[in-house]
Amino acid sequence: MKPSVQIVPTAMDALHTVQELNRRGYRQENIFVLAHDSSQTKSLSEAADANEIGLKEEGMFTAMANVFKSRGDEIRSKLTSIGLSDVEAERYEEELDRGRVLVITNVH
Repeated sequence: MKPSVQIVPTAMDALHTVQELNRRGYRQENIFVLAHDSSQTKSLSEAADANEIGLKEEGMFTAMANVFKSRGDEIRSKLTSIGLSDVEAERYEEELDRGRVLVITNVH
């Protein structure tokens, strides 16, 4: 199943969106947050009790390759690893460039 992506304007909006998803019955392991800045992604995932797109979703080879990529390339790679097309990944990466945050639900 293709992931659902919500674009929110701020980290606070992302926290509220994750809380609403939890109230609607989404399990924590199916909710991801992504910001352009990796440290913001990490703090947001901890504060919201959500996940970062990581080794489990990307696979070891891709995760290791991402270490050597620019942040934009890394973001697009993470997004395609969870099932988004290259075009979608590029569009969402542009939203992140504008300071927005992604809340992603991925239910198998």
